[in-house]
Order: sequence, then C-alpha cells, then structure tokens
Amino acid sequence: MKEILSEISILSIKNADVPYTVDQINSNWIGFAPSTPGKIDLLERSLGTLLPQDYKDFLLLTNGFSAVNYSTEPSFAPMEEVDYLINLDKELIDIWLEHGVPETGEILSKSILIGGFREEQHFLLIPPTADHQKWRYWKFASWIPGEQAFENLNAYFLDVLDFLIKES
Repeated sequence: MKEILSEISILSIKNADVPYTVDQINSNWIGFAPSTPGKIDLLERSLGTLLPQDYKDFLLLTNGFSAVNYSTEPSFAPMEEVDYLINLDKELIDIWLEHGVPETGEILSKSILIGGFREEQHFLLIPPTADHQKWRYWKFASWIPGEQAFENLNAYFLDVLDFLIKES
C-alpha cells in the first residue's frame, strides 16, 4: 500500500488541486506521521471492535491522508477523530432512515467514519454482520446514487490512483 500512497502523493502534488503544506510538497508525501500499535489498540477499545487489518496497516503507514482533490475524494482523518458515523453525523442517518432507503440508514448507523470529516463525501468502514461476514468499505456522498463499494482499502486507493493517472 505504501507504493500506491506514494504514487498518489506525487500525482496529487503535481496536479496541485489542493494546497499542500511545504513539508508535504518537499517530501512528496500527503500523508502524516504513522501511528503506533498501542494507539491503534486504544482506538479499537474505544470503538468496541477489532478493525480490519488493512486499515490498521494504513494507520501504521500514515495516521491520516490529505485529500487528492476537493471535489471527489475524501481526506482520511487521523485516528483520533475516527468514530461511529452516528456520533458524528446523526442527521445524515436520520435522513436516510426517514426519507431515503431505510436499509441504507441502518447500515450507516453502524458504520465507522474514517474519511471525509466535514466534507461532501465520506469514507466508511462497515463492520461485519450476520448477513455480511467481511468488513465493507464505502465511499458515500450525496452526489453518488448510493454507496460506492470497494473490496478493501487497497482497492479504493488503486481506484484513486487510476483516477489521478487519467487526470494527469
């Protein structure tokens, strides 16, 4: 994943859609300092769940990742901001439960927001359930008709890289 994030960083800085810091530009890295296993353990305890391994690996590479642009891709929050969506944006869940697709609202009420804080698009981790035995990865935005699902975090970042290559 580090190679993919490095390529995304280089292309994002080259495209200059987002004002990156001088340190990010000089290092060709739009991520942040890595987290530690101990801090990840604390996050898992506070959420009451074991996080998927690929997300923990991501945090060990970078505790957050800047947006590659403002219009379509979310930034990834430092783990200190990560929480269940219901604790961060209950209004969004209520809208889906009352005026949208209630099944989607139910899924959103159990999701963990890891990216897109105070942005138009979110990146969510959906914990396993009896119906879905594996973690689900959703990019979710008001301008997308429903969720955009990814097999895993790596698949999402490969999609972002492909988008950036096409835009360059």
